[in-house]
Amino acid sequence: MPAESHSLSQGKEINAKKDGKPMKRSGSSMNFKKLVPRILRTASMKNLFKSKKPRTPVDVVRNTRSLLLYLESATDAAGKPKRDEKMEQLDAHIRELKSILYGVDDSEPVAEACAQLTQEFFHEDTLRLLIHTLPKFNFEARKEATQIVANLQRQPVQSRLIASDYLEANLDLMDLLITGYEDPVNALHFGAMLRESIRHQVVARYVLKSEHLKKFFDYVQLPNFDVASDAAATFKELLTRHKSTVSEFLTINYRWFFVDFNSKLLESTNYMTRRYAIKLLGDILLDRSNSNVMIRYVSSKENMRVQMNLLRESQKNIQIDAFHVFKLFVANQCKPADIVNILCANKSKLIRFFDGFTIEKEDEMFESDKAQIIKEIEELQPTTPITCSGELCKPIAV
Repeated sequence: MPAESHSLSQGKEINAKKDGKPMKRSGSSMNFKKLVPRILRTASMKNLFKSKKPRTPVDVVRNTRSLLLYLESATDAAGKPKRDEKMEQLDAHIRELKSILYGVDDSEPVAEACAQLTQEFFHEDTLRLLIHTLPKFNFEARKEATQIVANLQRQPVQSRLIASDYLEANLDLMDLLITGYEDPVNALHFGAMLRESIRHQVVARYVLKSEHLKKFFDYVQLPNFDVASDAAATFKELLTRHKSTVSEFLTINYRWFFVDFNSKLLESTNYMTRRYAIKLLGDILLDRSNSNVMIRYVSSKENMRVQMNLLRESQKNIQIDAFHVFKLFVANQCKPADIVNILCANKSKLIRFFDGFTIEKEDEMFESDKAQIIKEIEELQPTTPITCSGELCKPIAV
C-alpha cells in the first residue's frame, strides 16, 4: 500500500478508537449541527453580523413616536409579551434621547444633534403623545422623560426656542399637566414639566388667566407633602417669574385673588401653608413691578388685621415674614384713616411688642426697619376719636 494511503487509513483507525474501544458519533453532536443554522437564522444573530448604520436623532424621535402611538392605542386585550417588548424598546429609546440631549459620561452633547432632535420632536407632536402615555411608563422612564421635556424647553433651533411656538399652539396641554396634580403617582413628573413650560411667558399668561389657577389654593394643601410642596413651587413660579404678566394679572384680578389668598392660605389651619403663604406674599408685594398692587393691599384694614394676627403667632418664622409685610402698612405715607386709627388704638402694645421682637442672627437691616416702624407708630395721631373695638384692635401678645 502506498505511504499516503497507509497514513490516511491509520488516521481513520486512530479516530475510530479510543482506549482500544470504537468511538460512536453522539446524538448531541448531530443535534448541535442542526441547531447552528437555526441560531444563525435568528434576528438577533443576523443583527450581530450585520453592520449597523448609526441612527440619527431624527430616526430616534420617529421610532419613539411609533412606540408611543402603539402604547397609546394598546388595550388590556393586547398580548402582554408584545406590550412588554414594546415597553423595553421604548425605555431604550428614552435613554437614547436623553443621552443625545445631555451627553454621555464626560462627553458634551452635540449642538447640531440636539437641534435636529428638538425640531423633529415638536414638529411631529411627540410631546403630546409623551404626556398622554406617561402614566403607562415605568418609574425610571417617567423620570427620564421628564428630564427630556425640561431640556427641550431650552434647546435653541436656529437661535429660536421653538418649544415656545409649539406650546403657544398647544396650550391645552397645560390643562393636562395642571390636573396631573390630582394623580399622586405622576404628580411630581407633571409638575416638573409644567414648571419648565411656565418658563415661556405665553404659557404663564395662559395659566394665570385660566380657571385652573384657583385649583392651586387646594393643591398646595394636599395631604401628600411632596405633591403639595411641588404645587407650591409651581404656584410661586407663576406669581413671580414674568413680572409684567404677573402685575397685569394681579391688577385685574386683585379682589378675588387676595380674598382667597387671605382666607385659604394665610388663615389656613396648617402651619406649613401659612408659612409658605406669608413668604410668597412678601415676595409679591416687595417686587417693584407690583408697586401699585402693594399700595392697594396695604390700604386695606382687613389685610392689616390678617397680618397683625400673624404677628401674634407663636412660630418665629411666620412672625418674621409677617413683620416684613406689616412694615409696609406702617411705612405707607398715604395711610387711610381707618388704618391710622387701628395703629393708634394698638400703639402701646405694638411698641412693646417690637421692642422685644428679636431674631437669632444679628441683622442691621432688620434692626433698622424695626426702629423705623417704632418711630412711625410713636408719631401717629388718630384722625378721629378711637372708638373701634373687636378683632382689629385686639392687642398683640408680648
